[in-house]
Amino acid sequence: MQPVRFVLAATAAALAAGAVTSVAMADHVIGHDPSTYGTIGIAVEAPLTGSQASAGQDMLRGVQLAVNQYNAKGGYYGRSVQIVQIDDQANPKLAKAAAAKAIKAKVAAVIGPYNSSVGLINLPIYTKAKIVPVQMTSTDDTTGYGVTVQPKNSQISPVESNYILSLLKPAKVSMITTDSVYTVGMSARLKAALEAKGVLVTNVVVQDNQADYTAAVQQALTNNPTVVYLSTYFAEGAKIATALKATGNPAKCFAGLANQDPGFVAAAGIPASQNCVFSGVPTPQQFPTAKSYVANYKKTFPGKTLGTWGTFTYDSANILFASWKKADPFTYKKVIAQLKKTKNYRGATGKITINKVGNRPNVPVSILTVDDKGNFNVVYTDRGTR
Repeated sequence: MQPVRFVLAATAAALAAGAVTSVAMADHVIGHDPSTYGTIGIAVEAPLTGSQASAGQDMLRGVQLAVNQYNAKGGYYGRSVQIVQIDDQANPKLAKAAAAKAIKAKVAAVIGPYNSSVGLINLPIYTKAKIVPVQMTSTDDTTGYGVTVQPKNSQISPVESNYILSLLKPAKVSMITTDSVYTVGMSARLKAALEAKGVLVTNVVVQDNQADYTAAVQQALTNNPTVVYLSTYFAEGAKIATALKATGNPAKCFAGLANQDPGFVAAAGIPASQNCVFSGVPTPQQFPTAKSYVANYKKTFPGKTLGTWGTFTYDSANILFASWKKADPFTYKKVIAQLKKTKNYRGATGKITINKVGNRPNVPVSILTVDDKGNFNVVYTDRGTR
């Protein structure tokens, strides 16, 4: 390979935390000979700023931990890994520019993107450029573009519908859905599952980033529903949950998986958060297999709140590094093939197997509530859907 130039941004916070740092405008020779000096770049694409920044920053920290540990063990035959931070702000309009930045940096792989609307645009670009995606999107429409360790829509929806039908037993459900690929897909799946069992379902579609959703909540409540389902990301979901709580209506709030984030509780407050149940995954503290991750996270990033998806990006980076044991990082097809051979890998999020289409068949999807300290806790796991 020709010499490549990395332009890598390292935040002051990351430097203070001892996270993986990068040298601006440093030239590195990257070749296939294991003895060749140089570094290997991997991109982390996430909403590092904007309304979903708390999720994006947690994702970045998860990868930083994995990279720190990998480099401490010698990296790839003595070559360390450096991170290219790519901020897509959860905005599909920035998807192509995000991929272009990774391509220009000549990275071997990308962890992310997180948002399905972004991934639908740039995952094909990454794969065409032979950059290995270990992606974080949940829409089933991105299946086949690299691999993922996190749940897909078709794995989340049955847990939601089973919980609603078996425990909440509503006659009527109102949905409030933001207009994005993931959220629209989730509400459509749940609507079909509920209507098949005779539940009357109405859906109010709203735009992202509104200052107030009171009118949407009032519209949803005209149906006198037993459950109000929020098919939103957490920034919007927190506002809707706050408005719903303020009405005093007894309808139960059910917040879809993209709402599980400390940012939801911080914005909505504990009382409004406790009015909701959430589909989601165990928190890092609740994964028995994540004790080391939690301890290292707290040590490396003192004062930072453990989020939902850092454990998953940590595992994403680690299965990528494991694939490099048998495939040169820059041999795209071989790395993808090795990733799809992942079986019972012991990760922070439990055992990980990747199937032939690149998905994780046994995902840890659960139902959670918020306790008096603002922490998410698993209250229901539907083993029959996994």
